[in-house]
Amino acid sequence: MGELFGDLVGQGQAVALLEAALDQQRLAPAYLFAGPEGVGRRLAALRFLEGILAGPQGDLAVRRRLQEGNHPDLLWVEPTYSDKGQLIPASQAAEQGISRRAAPQLRLEQIRDVSRFLSRRAVEAPGCMVVLDGAEAMAEAAANALLKTLEEPGEGRLILISAAPEQLLTTIRSRCQQIPFGRLSVDQLAAVLASQVCSDQQPQKADPRELIELAAGSPGALLRHRQQWQALPEGLADRLRQLGQSGGAALPALELARDLAEALDGEQQLWLLDWWQWVLWRQNGSAAATHQLKRLERLRSQLKAYVQPRLAWEVALLEIGSP
Repeated sequence: MGELFGDLVGQGQAVALLEAALDQQRLAPAYLFAGPEGVGRRLAALRFLEGILAGPQGDLAVRRRLQEGNHPDLLWVEPTYSDKGQLIPASQAAEQGISRRAAPQLRLEQIRDVSRFLSRRAVEAPGCMVVLDGAEAMAEAAANALLKTLEEPGEGRLILISAAPEQLLTTIRSRCQQIPFGRLSVDQLAAVLASQVCSDQQPQKADPRELIELAAGSPGALLRHRQQWQALPEGLADRLRQLGQSGGAALPALELARDLAEALDGEQQLWLLDWWQWVLWRQNGSAAATHQLKRLERLRSQLKAYVQPRLAWEVALLEIGSP
């Protein structure tokens, strides 16, 4: 791997394709960076754009501007929540106290902004550049609008980042050059996490086994799991684990439901369901845990459908905790 992509771990095929495009100056109008969350797709997009702007060897000043989001010819678009008539990017929702129970979307008005941005004259770059992060979150109208933009790309360059490319319109995928990203090995995962510790200059406790397995070879996923785990009120996970092991009386289940609903927002509750499903499967085996796992899937659907969270948890915990 060249110096430009030197900090992108475990993505040899993607790097080879991107380096070849830069070396030969054969750049496609649109790319689809497809692969799991947290394995380096966003980093690769930044480095690739740096290569377009500064050549295959890169440039640290350009890199800094791209990472800080202050390059005049780059528009980075992510799914948003709609709140009181305003679109709030998913990355800012938590700090602004936005309800995150419903999934964020890439919306029609955002794609219209993309089309306008790509059609204008670039200030410094060969053409304007847009990154659509979380492209699978496009609403239907937004996807149809994007298709029209892809049919007439002009001088601009468009990168779609997606963890679920199969959810995109076939006609959108066919107009993009696909760059595949894969999960990292255990050693590669450890190397990425070690570099994170060095940059933070803070020692990190060993992660619980369940977080590492939930991450499934994704450093970014492990970091998010770690953040969610550390934010849990003390003892809450142990109470869930015990309920799944031995059942119990109704009162502890009702008290646990109350504490879950009051202490955790919607996104945290959904994450905790992922963790608990893994725990139940590990404790009881797939066959014995089938009923419990199906019940948690029903609870997930209820939480996403805006059923009152405390009531939904109460019913689910009583069923799972009953002998």
